[in-house]
Amino acid sequence: MPIQWFPGHMTTARKKAAETLARTDIVIEVLDARIPEASCNPMIRQLRDFRQRPCLKVLNKSDLADPLVTAAWLEFYNRQPGVKAVALSCKHPGEPGRIPALCRALAPHRNDPTKPLRMIIMGIPNVGKSTLMNALLKKRVAKVGDEPAITKSQQTLDLGKGMTLTDTPGLMWPRIEHDSDGYMLAASHAIGTNAVIEEEVATFLAGLLLERYGDLLSARYKCPVRGLDGASLIETIAARRGCRLKGGGLDIEKAALILLTDYRSGALGRISLETPETRATLLQAASAALSAPAAAPEAAPEPVSELE
Repeated sequence: MPIQWFPGHMTTARKKAAETLARTDIVIEVLDARIPEASCNPMIRQLRDFRQRPCLKVLNKSDLADPLVTAAWLEFYNRQPGVKAVALSCKHPGEPGRIPALCRALAPHRNDPTKPLRMIIMGIPNVGKSTLMNALLKKRVAKVGDEPAITKSQQTLDLGKGMTLTDTPGLMWPRIEHDSDGYMLAASHAIGTNAVIEEEVATFLAGLLLERYGDLLSARYKCPVRGLDGASLIETIAARRGCRLKGGGLDIEKAALILLTDYRSGALGRISLETPETRATLLQAASAALSAPAAAPEAAPEPVSELE
């Protein structure tokens, strides 16, 4: 079932962000390093392109992502005009401190005591925007938590040294175009649980991990995974972890939550769900499907005369 999630407050948040962006010099777009493009809101790209604002793409949670894949994503983004990309983890206190200097390099015309550098943090829910805000200000000014859509309103604060920083609510977009993006976002906990069926999300995640990280699955759950599909992996986890219902059957729901939690927490290891190559393949397939001519309806059979 395709996943869509666009809470009502996000319409207002988008309008407010567009107004603030008109008075901002730099967009700091926070992405999930495990799913950089799936977690890239196309509305944010449209807003900053309209205002012609440079962008610092922060691939947060890089400590959870595959380092080789993250390096490929940094190269991918750093080839784009007006974009600089950096990978970091807001959990590591020293890493966010690199951001102000990177922003100044993107907006040299604001390097003047009379012209403060105005930055805005944007991104989808639960990618770490508020955690980044707190790390940059070195104090807790924004509410954080491992749930999407915690921040509901903007706040602008003085960062010192001629810099201001605006934190914004997480923004989704009205329609997720690619079904796999919805599942990757849900697996990475960027979508509210009321909008998903977690067993389906876990089955999708299991199938993807079997393709790319079978060795990590085998090590974590102490079982061979060759020949399994997503559904049978969940069943195997249920059996290995003793997830049983009262009647003795396997508790698939509990096993699904175990897999999702292990992925989200990094207990499985450092994992990336998409690469620049898999993204390109997805977009090519989607483009080909759109451009393919619609199948012509089958011609109705010729009526048979009773005289024949």
